[in-house]
Amino acid sequence: MLSNRMKNLHPYVPGEQPKDRLYIKLNANENPYPPSPKVIKAVAQAAKKHPEKLGLYPDPDSAELREAIADMLNKSGGVLCRANLEGGKKNGSGALVSPCEADKIPFVVTPDMIYAGNGSDEVLSFVFYAFFDSDRKLVLPEHTYSFYPVYGGFYDIPLEKIPLKSDWTLDTEKMLESANKENSSIIFANPNAPTSLGLTRDEVRNMIKKAPKDRVFVVDEAYVDFGGESCIPLLAEFQNLVIVRTTSKSLCGAGQRLGYLVANKELVEAVTTVKNSLNHFPIDFLAQQAGIAACYDAGYYVRAAQDVAFERDEFIDFLRGKGWFVLDSQTNFIFCKKDGVNGLEAYKKIKSDGILVRRFDTKGIEEYLRITVGTHEQMLSLRKAMEEL
Repeated sequence: MLSNRMKNLHPYVPGEQPKDRLYIKLNANENPYPPSPKVIKAVAQAAKKHPEKLGLYPDPDSAELREAIADMLNKSGGVLCRANLEGGKKNGSGALVSPCEADKIPFVVTPDMIYAGNGSDEVLSFVFYAFFDSDRKLVLPEHTYSFYPVYGGFYDIPLEKIPLKSDWTLDTEKMLESANKENSSIIFANPNAPTSLGLTRDEVRNMIKKAPKDRVFVVDEAYVDFGGESCIPLLAEFQNLVIVRTTSKSLCGAGQRLGYLVANKELVEAVTTVKNSLNHFPIDFLAQQAGIAACYDAGYYVRAAQDVAFERDEFIDFLRGKGWFVLDSQTNFIFCKKDGVNGLEAYKKIKSDGILVRRFDTKGIEEYLRITVGTHEQMLSLRKAMEEL
């Protein structure tokens, strides 16, 4: 009764979501902080003042949301943790935001360069459908976001997985060699997951220059706000570049399911066509209101990203002081292992102490733990648990 496509599906496995007890949850790369108070207020007021809109279809084009996203990117430069703040409250809310010199975008991001959808996973799904074909391989790193292979199977797109180098960085030369051999597209997360390492903007620029010009080049910037270098400025140079981003991480919005991409308007229109062929009304009314309010209070999220980055660096120093091998991180998570400590046993011990971290069964990284950065109090609890390993 099942199609061959269905028989060959290998679903994505998310971070553990147990219901048997209350855990400190550091396994899904969620932001430990709540959304801006202005987001809560905006959603509550929208539901109270316009309850009729909950019974009506939302704006299918998410016009106000796309305008707000463009405004946030222009003001922050696309990397929140390095943006400048002026005024505002202690938590950053209401502050004026400006990009640091290195992150300034050399053009104005406009709403027609933005596509918004239900989380970056849906956006990625539409990207796979719109730009990748089943008659040529898609080039990606061997270890990267594990939803890419899921969509490859879902859309019958063959994959060419390129092993990482010994230092866990992307082997850009071999990726380019493979892409040029078959005139293929390239996709990777930058900073990468689960390794937490990123390429510089210049390194990505050099890759795109050498990659096939008539194929889309996709950079997934889910974690860039915590310390990477955004490739948005490169859109001025490359018409085939597509940048995928999310509000789930740096905008404290995993429960809102909002993601977006930034690209030239022709590629945005292509993804919009895919959306309109599947679901003309993808983002619900309240989620749009939440996203709009979040983008217009960027200062709050700048401060939150800075706090996460501070806790991350402090915890890396702690682990290294205890003999752990930890990769430098530009994300809101840490990738680490310790010689003589079994990864599975370490995961179980930490879980027994009421804390969830992530461990993968994938060969080559099975001894590593991927640890989401939590609040200061949560990281203190984790220190205590890991001191006993």
